[in-house]
Amino acid sequence: MRAPIGNFDSAAPAAGAGNFTGPAADAVRAWTGTVPADQLLYVDTDPEKADTAVFVEHYGEDLVGTSANCVVVAAKRGGERTLAACVVPSTTRVDVNGAVRRQLGARKASFAPMDTAVAETGMEYGGITPIGLPEGWPLLIDAAVTGMPWTLVGSGRRRGKLILPGKALAELPGAVVLEGLGIPAGP
Repeated sequence: MRAPIGNFDSAAPAAGAGNFTGPAADAVRAWTGTVPADQLLYVDTDPEKADTAVFVEHYGEDLVGTSANCVVVAAKRGGERTLAACVVPSTTRVDVNGAVRRQLGARKASFAPMDTAVAETGMEYGGITPIGLPEGWPLLIDAAVTGMPWTLVGSGRRRGKLILPGKALAELPGAVVLEGLGIPAGP
């Protein structure tokens, strides 16, 4: 099967992809959203080409406007720490000190340390995805991502990506769709 975006050797329904494992794979295999499960696709990628510029050069320029990044943030208020995931178009950055802090009712918010993000999600750094997050986590998604006909996100591993309709992300547990979560990336 050909992927609807990018120049990948092949794409397959993620639920049946044998080399797709981990929390994201478990969540895809248990999918009950309104978007048909066969529209959640898995593509194999080379982890040596994971850097954004190299990735786009190798897998297709159209991925610049159709990719989304998922990052883990830590919000603090009164000694309580909340971990959350944020999904924004790859051409933007997460508004941690504005939109995230306000939405989570936090006094302070910052990107979670890499070791915390990896340990808490059970996913590889550079492959963290909004699918298969720990139960109870807030999931903040920029509205621009849910409006994408197809979007590329991580698969939980550095080797492999998921391609799915953006609207499927809004159906994930804990999802809150926000305008302006992604802000222009600075120089």
